[in-house]
Amino acid sequence: MPDFSQRELNHHNRLSVSRRKLLQIGSGLAGLSLPNFLQLKSAQAKSATQQQSAAKSCIVLFCWGGMSHIDTLDPKPHAPKNVRGEFKPIDTATPGIQFTEHLPLLAQQTEHLAVIRSIHHGCSAHGKGMYWNMTGHPPLIRAGNSAPARSDWPSLAAMVSAFREGKAGLPPAVRLPYPLVDNGTLQAGESGGWMGVAYDPIVIRTPKGKPYGGVSRDLGSPVLNLSEGIDRPHLRSRRSLLNTLERPVENTVNVKTFKHFHELGLDMLANPQVTEAFNLDAESAKTHAAYGDHICGQSVLLARRLSEAGVPITTVVCAAGDLNGSRGDHWDTHGDNFNRLKNAMLPPFDRSASALIADLHDRGKLDETLVVMMGDFGRTPKINGGAGRDHYPYSFSVALAGGGIRGGQVYGRSDKIGAFPANLPCEPKDLHATIFEALGISPDSILHDNLNRPHQICDGSPLPLF
Repeated sequence: MPDFSQRELNHHNRLSVSRRKLLQIGSGLAGLSLPNFLQLKSAQAKSATQQQSAAKSCIVLFCWGGMSHIDTLDPKPHAPKNVRGEFKPIDTATPGIQFTEHLPLLAQQTEHLAVIRSIHHGCSAHGKGMYWNMTGHPPLIRAGNSAPARSDWPSLAAMVSAFREGKAGLPPAVRLPYPLVDNGTLQAGESGGWMGVAYDPIVIRTPKGKPYGGVSRDLGSPVLNLSEGIDRPHLRSRRSLLNTLERPVENTVNVKTFKHFHELGLDMLANPQVTEAFNLDAESAKTHAAYGDHICGQSVLLARRLSEAGVPITTVVCAAGDLNGSRGDHWDTHGDNFNRLKNAMLPPFDRSASALIADLHDRGKLDETLVVMMGDFGRTPKINGGAGRDHYPYSFSVALAGGGIRGGQVYGRSDKIGAFPANLPCEPKDLHATIFEALGISPDSILHDNLNRPHQICDGSPLPLF
């Protein structure tokens, strides 16, 4: 039997045949009747057609820490003062839809947006909330946070990369500009999980952009830095020498992980098409200004370039600067919520997110690029004693654009104070099913873990947003 790699085996096994279809067809290909065989072939052909007409890539703008839905995409101007807060609502480009006054640029892009105001889950810890939203599956233990493990459910980026290969030596999944960290610990939910290290998104530092309004510290996490001015012949010579000298001393998961990303990093550095995709100097001064010269804006701009170059899915952590420090430039607004949002968080997010949608539309790329804006959860309806809002997963908002999504619409509604869905409630699994549908990937598709056990990638239902 040929010695297939796990990626090749997964590619062979993921012909969009669900468990339900397999049960209908029967056990084993040898027992297929002619009608069932034709049904299987029809399902495969339909999947191929879906992928040809679907979005080619996905850009996720992730607001790590939990964006307040009431102070952004789901304002409650008629709620009591201790709920509605300090911000006023403004009309958007779509009659009947209002955003906060501190998202004026994004408010002009609502004709391209579908806002989901009834999403919810049951985890109030950052890591577990992120895990649920980024994998589409609830964590086994719902309290506290967890470090990544190979028993985790794969992230959205990992699952998409199993169905879509990166082009021209580009990685299939990229995270910018740093990994997700809480209290100095990497969090479960953004890796390849049981699919293996080959499906872990590669984390790359954005070469341009300063923290918004301040200076960020180094998070001390493994991040690839694609430096400028690479001497490729020297790099290839050095790589050849390393391959000659290196000898495996052990075969642990950590060594395999290091070797995988070491090789991937060298492949990327040696490929001129890859380094050109990361060359932000190729963009005009006008484009840089549109996105903003901060780390958030330049990371979103880089995500657009990577998408156009052929990276199937790129996730941007949309913090203003330091993810986990004391400067207050992340979305975890337990205290001083309103000043932090209007001064540090919303301006860079508003500029970069709106610029991305407008830029993709102007370049004729919006239909083939799905943009997803989400975080770990929302914030409490009632304002606490520190003028902040606490973790709240029971109702929050997500926005989608492009990828065949019909703009100018709101799906679902939260109650009068934004505490619970009032109609059309949906869960992260439904969001994932919608994302897969937009990308031409059947939510019934099967992936196999490292023990070759089959897993249906999603058990949700696509939302009627197309």
